[in-house]
Amino acid sequence: MIIKFVEVYETTKTHTQDADRTYSLREVFINPGHVVCVRTDAGFKQRLQEGQLPEGIDNRQEFSRVYLNRGQVGLDIVVVGAPSLVEQKLARSGAKQKVLKG
Repeated sequence: MIIKFVEVYETTKTHTQDADRTYSLREVFINPGHVVCVRTDAGFKQRLQEGQLPEGIDNRQEFSRVYLNRGQVGLDIVVVGAPSLVEQKLARSGAKQKVLKG
């Protein structure tokens, strides 16, 4: 089952200082079987406090960095929500984790 989240992504085209970067929101769909790790992303919480994120996001909102397995190369994205909320959504999907025998 694929789970829908809201991703925060950088829309700046060039490499600039943190204060000059712009961000936007978009839907992203994640396969729970590919999630390796979920961590709090305090940097985006600070960006929210500084007004760098899109308007309309509650100042109490938290952000999580989700690490995905893509074979030899990983991918990480920032989603709206605390790690506990992200974990709950992933767990409700019914994804069964298998322990490899070694």
